[in-house]
Amino acid sequence: MSERRCPKCGSVYTDTGTRFCPKDGSMLVEIQARKPASPAPSRSTGGSGTGARTPLPPGKAGLDRASSLSNQILDARYQVMKKLGEGGMSYVYLAKEISSDETVAIKVLSPRLASDKSSVERLRREAGLAMRLDHPNVCRILRLGESEDGLIYLVMPFLKGELLSDREVRGGPMDIAHGVTLLKQMCAGLHHAHELQIVHRDLKPENVMLVPDDDGGAEHAVVMDFGLAKERRADPAIAKLTATGIILGTPEFMSPEQIRGKVLDARSDIYALGIVAFEMFTGKLPFQGRNAQEMMIARLRSQPVPIRQYRADVPEPVEKALSKALQTSPDNRYTTAIEFGDALSGGGGGGGSAASSSGFLGKLKEKFT
Repeated sequence: MSERRCPKCGSVYTDTGTRFCPKDGSMLVEIQARKPASPAPSRSTGGSGTGARTPLPPGKAGLDRASSLSNQILDARYQVMKKLGEGGMSYVYLAKEISSDETVAIKVLSPRLASDKSSVERLRREAGLAMRLDHPNVCRILRLGESEDGLIYLVMPFLKGELLSDREVRGGPMDIAHGVTLLKQMCAGLHHAHELQIVHRDLKPENVMLVPDDDGGAEHAVVMDFGLAKERRADPAIAKLTATGIILGTPEFMSPEQIRGKVLDARSDIYALGIVAFEMFTGKLPFQGRNAQEMMIARLRSQPVPIRQYRADVPEPVEKALSKALQTSPDNRYTTAIEFGDALSGGGGGGGSAASSSGFLGKLKEKFT
């Protein structure tokens, strides 16, 4: 039987239909119910009387556990098969849910950061936002859990495919028609997130998976890792997390307003996708510099290199769409990702796209200011 615990007040709930703590509104994390024969020895600091577990302090044992879960059982629920990768915040594993035999990917928060309240809060915010996503071109979060030994983890569908970044290295500049098809799919996924008041904030080729269709005849793009996603509405708690500077995005793909630390909206993701598209078609970035810092300064002070300087066969609609997406001022870019997608294929970025999301467009200015 699974239970859910409030990370803020420590209250434990057996009603698995409850997702948020009635006392303080915090999102609950799942724990595996356990009723030990005798209480565990206290680690001092006193108990709250709630029965909630106190996470173990980070140490070598915790690090070893999080970084070496291959061929182990996690939380009596997942058979971990192998490590897929790791980063500064987490380790990612391929696993199977024992009850359903479903293949999943599991992101385990590094115990080194588990004692950092802002890091844990950022992960919970990531899960809370990504659980709301439901679109074929977006990878959503299935579950947020916490194991008996204090590991906090996210469960996601396992996408069997190739990262866009790996495709670029392997295949070089992409065919224009195929690239436009994939970009329109990314636009559709981002637009879905934007309509839920979610901005990705770290769009890059490493966060896009190219997944073969079921019939094997084609592939589709899936935008992943909304780990930096945040709601567009001003939230003091989120602003505080962003200010900690744990991760602010990937310098090569940041919009000018993100570099300046301004409030971000959908147009920042459109700018980042413009850089992704430029790199897809040319194998180069639209701003030059000897390092990431110089390229960031170039985005603030200069215009992007015209894409035809690197690739003469780029169609005019693609050239114009990228030029508008990469405007320094957000006001001069496309308002929605769908408009950008339409423009890439010669649709002009207006008409039906704007009409289909008129309710969203009508509220953009109010929400973004």
